[in-house]
Amino acid sequence: MPMQQRNSILCPNCRKLISRNDPICPYCEISNPGAAWKNNKLTRSLDRPDLILNAIVFTNIGMYLISLFFNPFQAGLTINPLTFLSPDNSSLFLLGATGTIPIDRFDRWWTLLSANYLHGSVLHIFFNMMAIKQLAPFVMHEFGTSRMLIIYTVGGTIGFLVSFLARVELTIGASAALCALIGAILYYSKSRGGVYGQRLFKQVGVWVIGLFLFGLLVPGINNWGHGGGLVGGALLAYFLKYNETHHETHAHKVTAIFFVILTVGVLAWAVASGIYYRISG
Repeated sequence: MPMQQRNSILCPNCRKLISRNDPICPYCEISNPGAAWKNNKLTRSLDRPDLILNAIVFTNIGMYLISLFFNPFQAGLTINPLTFLSPDNSSLFLLGATGTIPIDRFDRWWTLLSANYLHGSVLHIFFNMMAIKQLAPFVMHEFGTSRMLIIYTVGGTIGFLVSFLARVELTIGASAALCALIGAILYYSKSRGGVYGQRLFKQVGVWVIGLFLFGLLVPGINNWGHGGGLVGGALLAYFLKYNETHHETHAHKVTAIFFVILTVGVLAWAVASGIYYRISG
């Protein structure tokens, strides 16, 4: 009688080959590793950094295009590169710009998250997406994809919360989330130490100085959001740890999935409600 084929899977936590029927993983001791809710497409997608990076970039681009389509005749069609193809403020407000105006006057607290995916011009989104493509892969390599998503989402929200407390009226952009990634790298390099850590700390320090000088020289930059994101990212990295000290756990994946679902829900609400108010208005 032929031997029954073993029903093998990769552990959703440590990625070792195990039996689907194991009550606990023999390697990392996670309970019920074969449970369906621990082995689905969304969970497995967190093991693909390229997919996560593209999802972040294309979501930003998608929201930017939607903001232009909301009021195309008001989009900046000037020769000034800083304002070229700029969505008008009413479109950005409807789609989730944050600050004291949306929050204090309209109780739109969800904009602390949605504002991370809105941009004010083609140059604004271009430079932010280029920075994401440089910073996010490094953070994913050292912290894991799930922890990167947590740092990016929560760190960006903290940055905009700080700018709200500093009474910034209206603000948008992925810069706060990007600064959270920079803050995480600063913590990692300082914590790791050694020659590599010292060189990395100096290299990232140049980014921080450049951001600070840029914020001083260019009007309209949300320095409070940058600073809040930077500190928030460092604090999150301290609590979440990195791969060399603590491996990414299934709890990290569950938390990351929660923030992915929350982000999708908030952005879907922003677009749907924005379309409703644009049509009804």
